[in-house]
Amino acid sequence: MTSGALPAPKPGILDIEAYVPGKSAAPKGIPLHKLSSNETPIGPSPRAVEAMQAAIAHLELYPDGQATALRHAIAEAHGLNPANILCGNGSDELLGLLCSAYLAPGDEAIHTEHGFLVYDIYIRAAGGTPVVARETDARADVDAILSCVTERTKLVFLANPNNPTGTYLPFDEVRRLHAGLPGHVILVLDAAYAEYVRRNDYGAGIELASEAANVVMTRTFSKIHGLAALRVGWMYAPEAIVDALNRIRGPFNINALAIAAGAAAIGDRAHVERAVAHNSQWLEWLTGRLEALDLKVTPSVGNFLLVHFPEEPGFGAAEADAYLTERGFILRRVTGYGFPNAMRLTIGSEEANRGVVATLADFLGRPAT
Repeated sequence: MTSGALPAPKPGILDIEAYVPGKSAAPKGIPLHKLSSNETPIGPSPRAVEAMQAAIAHLELYPDGQATALRHAIAEAHGLNPANILCGNGSDELLGLLCSAYLAPGDEAIHTEHGFLVYDIYIRAAGGTPVVARETDARADVDAILSCVTERTKLVFLANPNNPTGTYLPFDEVRRLHAGLPGHVILVLDAAYAEYVRRNDYGAGIELASEAANVVMTRTFSKIHGLAALRVGWMYAPEAIVDALNRIRGPFNINALAIAAGAAAIGDRAHVERAVAHNSQWLEWLTGRLEALDLKVTPSVGNFLLVHFPEEPGFGAAEADAYLTERGFILRRVTGYGFPNAMRLTIGSEEANRGVVATLADFLGRPAT
């Protein structure tokens, strides 16, 4: 016999705004240029594809629950200790595991004003309270973050470079942030776009995670390595933190195809260098062409640009989005990130890059440059 009551999630779950991925479809019959998800136009390494195809022959077997081959390949590529590496179903899973392991109801976790939306979701899902630190000129502000720290703070999330702004903190600022945190607070450096950065003052966080007992760096294979469909991420952290997360992660959280492809991809330096060269060339080109159309572009070190549209009626981001979509160019609206009149543009192929500039010129009623 059942009562009239219905199952209910725990308090706070229904207050979470579900993450909405970027669009991935154009009108039927229109060629698609998907520039909404920061995917690489170079594709995956041929070595990764070959390794995955070999792994397909043994789909009846469970994967290695420790992802040993992948962890050792990562360690070799970066000169790290495999014992400090934990792999996940994308770096997103690792961010969620950190919240599950270190946040209890009443605990707080800090993220910046325009930071990755997933931080807020995982903090709330773990029962914690998200605290938002303001940014300055769309860039993380160390003093603002430190001013948010209380005795209840357990985690600080810093995307560096940040998505969707493409801005970054120099590594001396990251060190200053860490120096200002109490020892019980974990600094999580989300370096998903680290491979694209070409700045002498940037550091992904490996050194700091090696030195400190309360620093974690996360990375992904979804961006420059082109393995977004397989969902592969990794974390470099003190062994005590790796041990805590190993206790709560799924026993086979990385599938065999992802392990094989990731281990092969990270060793293909030539493929990564091709992707970096392509991105550097077109990041500069797109920035210049868009600014020539009088569009404001937030300076970016990633594989995307945050493009701001005019405030005048008929030429805002919503109208531009509709115009571009009808012509097969899919960009990412970023209203949920605090930019209602901007869109994020992924660096695409030469055809896509030239095409989106020409289409935006038509939309604005200006000659293409």
